[in-house]
Amino acid sequence: MTDKNKKTLSLLIKAAIVVFAFWFIYHKLVANENLRNFKLLLSNIPQIEIIVVIGSVLVLMLVNWFLEAAKWKRLMTHIERITFYRAIESVFCGLTLAIFTPNRLGEYGGRVFFLSPKRRIVGIVAMTVGNIGQLVLTNVFGAIAACFFVYQFIPIDNLVFTALVILASVFCLFFIVFYFNIQWLNGILLSFKFTRRYKKFYSILGGYRKAELFKIILFCLARYVVFSSQYFILFAWLIPGLNYLDIVMMTCLLFFIQSALPSLDLFDVGIRSITAVELFKHITDQHVAVIACTASIWLINIIIPAILGTYFVFKLNFFGISKSN
Repeated sequence: MTDKNKKTLSLLIKAAIVVFAFWFIYHKLVANENLRNFKLLLSNIPQIEIIVVIGSVLVLMLVNWFLEAAKWKRLMTHIERITFYRAIESVFCGLTLAIFTPNRLGEYGGRVFFLSPKRRIVGIVAMTVGNIGQLVLTNVFGAIAACFFVYQFIPIDNLVFTALVILASVFCLFFIVFYFNIQWLNGILLSFKFTRRYKKFYSILGGYRKAELFKIILFCLARYVVFSSQYFILFAWLIPGLNYLDIVMMTCLLFFIQSALPSLDLFDVGIRSITAVELFKHITDQHVAVIACTASIWLINIIIPAILGTYFVFKLNFFGISKSN
C-alpha cells in the first residue's frame, strides 16, 4: 500500500471514529432522563452559585486528566520521550475511543498510536502499569471503606467483623506488595516458554524500580483525590446535611464496586446511578439527587473530555507515516 493510500485510509478511519463517537454521545445524551433531573435540581439555585460549583467541578476534571497526562509522560520515560502536550493529546484521544469500547480498551489504542510503531506494544504494557497503580488505590480505599460500611450499617458478630478486617488487610497488602514488585510479573512471564518469545515487549516491567513506582502511584493518588472531590462537592452541595465522612465512605465504595464491573463508558452512567442509589440510600432518601449527581459527573468526566478528544483523533498515526511524506 502506498503512503498516499495509507493517508487516505487513515483519514477515513479517523472520520469514522469521530462520527461514531458523536453519534453515540448524542444518542445517550438525548435519552438521559437523569441529566434532565439534574437541570431541575438546579432551577431554584442562584446562578452565581451554580457557576462557581459546576465551574469548580469542571476545573477538577481538567486537573484530573492533566495529572493522567503527566503520569503517562512519566510512564514513557524509559520507552519514548514525549512532551507534556503530546501526552495530553494522547490521553484525550484515548478518552474518545474509550466511550464505545468495552472496559475502556480503546483508550490504549488512542494513546499508543501517538507513539512510533515499534514502541506501541511496549506502550500498552507501560499504560497497564499505570492502570494497576490506580486500581491498587481504588481497591485499598474501597476495602477500608467497606469495613467502615459494614461496621456502621450491617449488624454483624464481632468475631466475623474481625475476620472481615483481617481479610481486607490481607487484600490491601496483596495489591500494595504486587504493585511495588511489578518486576515479579516479568519473571513469571519469562518462566513460560510460550511468553518468553515476547519478552522484548514486557521486559520494560523490570525497569520500574520501587522509587519510580512510588512516583507513579503519587500521580494515581492525586487523581483519586481529585475525582473523589468532585463527588464530594456535588453531593454536599445538592444534598445538604449529609455527614462528610459518610460521603467519603460511599464515594470510595462506589469506585470500588465500579472497578469490579465490566462496562462500556457510554452506558456506564446507568450502572453508576444504580450503584450510587443502593449505597447512598443508607444515608439519604434523596434518590433523584443521587442519580442526578452521578449523571452530571459522568457528563463532566467522560462525555466532555471525549468530545474534546475528537480534535486529537485526527492526529493519530495508524501506519507510522512520516509527517514529511
